[in-house]
Amino acid sequence: MTTLNQLQLVVFEENDIPGLIALSDSVGWDYDEFEIRTLMMSGKIFGHKNAEGKTVSSAAIITYDSNVASIGMVIVHEKYRGLGLGKLTTQKCIESVSEYKAIMLVATKEGEPLYKKMGFTTVDYVHKYLTDQYIGAHNSASNEYTIEDYNESDFTEIIRLDAAAFGDKRSNFLRHRIKQSKHCIVMRDPQANIIGFGLSILGPINLILGPIVAPDSKTASLIINILAKEHNGKLRIDVPSGHTECIKWLERCGFTEANTPPVMILHGEKMPTRNNTLFAIAAQVFG
Repeated sequence: MTTLNQLQLVVFEENDIPGLIALSDSVGWDYDEFEIRTLMMSGKIFGHKNAEGKTVSSAAIITYDSNVASIGMVIVHEKYRGLGLGKLTTQKCIESVSEYKAIMLVATKEGEPLYKKMGFTTVDYVHKYLTDQYIGAHNSASNEYTIEDYNESDFTEIIRLDAAAFGDKRSNFLRHRIKQSKHCIVMRDPQANIIGFGLSILGPINLILGPIVAPDSKTASLIINILAKEHNGKLRIDVPSGHTECIKWLERCGFTEANTPPVMILHGEKMPTRNNTLFAIAAQVFG
């Protein structure tokens, strides 16, 4: 029987990526090399290795520019459950950042009781939507706005829009996420001001749509349509609560709700206000 004394808690490095992918696969999750590299460049991944050097647990923390951090990728290999590894790795993530940061996570059903015991409280929900075949308006366009491929000169404005939508500046994370993206687009108003943007990330199973930032649901649907319409395969989008009109549109386009996990916060009194323009999160690990 394995004991804690036989396991080593480490900070994972680049050469640990294959072990982290194998751990993810063991629980049916789809983290790939590109996603894990973005995590490592945006924060830290902690976890346990056994005596043979096999990765048996993980938890990632991503620190944003000032007030917020996000925890995700909390995984414990099936053979090593019951040892408290999930709590230990999550606690290590918490201890790695300032006590003045609000720490958020999107909880699994299995993890929610643990996070409650650790002091996290539920503040919102995320609606996870999937489709095998997108049936949106493939010829949809706007006479009012123009959509363009991202240019490096757009980065400062994207950071500003995202900060208001998310509740904190995420310059380091977004720089790496845009490089990882299959497609990044911006939407401009008639005065050429950027009013929204969206990214798509090609994973091993799904094309992930997000973050999507837009002033309203109609604009968000135009951005989503551009990102989704050329993909022949599975799509995923995670929508924060409060976007009923956008959710109804997604369902008309063939998306089906898979689950509605809670967004939980530690030090929630320090959570900055969002302006309701975040129509899709980047991924659950990024908050």
